[in-house]
Amino acid sequence: MTYSGEVTVGGPADVHELKDLMITKVAVGPMDNNAYLLRCRATDEQLLIDAANDAATLLGTIGDDGIASVVTTHRHGDHWQALAEVVAATGARTYAGRHDAEGIPVATDVLVEDGDVLRVGQVELTARHLTGHTPGSIALVYDDPHGHPHVFTGDCLFPGGVGNTSEDPKAFASLIHDVETKIFDVLPDETWVYPGHGRDTSLGVERPHLPEWRARGW
Repeated sequence: MTYSGEVTVGGPADVHELKDLMITKVAVGPMDNNAYLLRCRATDEQLLIDAANDAATLLGTIGDDGIASVVTTHRHGDHWQALAEVVAATGARTYAGRHDAEGIPVATDVLVEDGDVLRVGQVELTARHLTGHTPGSIALVYDDPHGHPHVFTGDCLFPGGVGNTSEDPKAFASLIHDVETKIFDVLPDETWVYPGHGRDTSLGVERPHLPEWRARGW
């Protein structure tokens, strides 16, 4: 079946099958958070992005093979409600941005810096530090050698705009700058965007609206 990225809490996961990587998207919790399970097709190693909520659903999605690692995109509580339970059940190593780790009440094994490469099996993901929604939010970029890039943006980029910066002009200026220079300026329009909530999008769909986002300030 064709991947749509349309998932609902309590509903089935959706699977994006790439040549080297399988991406399973599931919605969990009262804030309709997205969690993404990445599986290297060569090694079957798995990585989870945001153990947001509903550990039972996440562990059922992970299955008996477990996960090697779990990445928390940022410190906000709706993105780590199930983290402790998932780590306890799987023994996964934890990753988070260096400047957000202190706000996550589960110990971070690996502090992630801008440009760091994270691996799931033979697949490489490049971390981009995007400041503004939180001090240490990270996005993960998979530059598919067989196709277009894929980027997991947490709460920093959604269809229709960047993440919430609480009407703080300085925080918004920082976030829009980082999203433009580290995401839009270096990745093509075909790049698939997987956000922390809601439906997916692409950079090509969002790029024409960057000036209006800047003008409105959110």
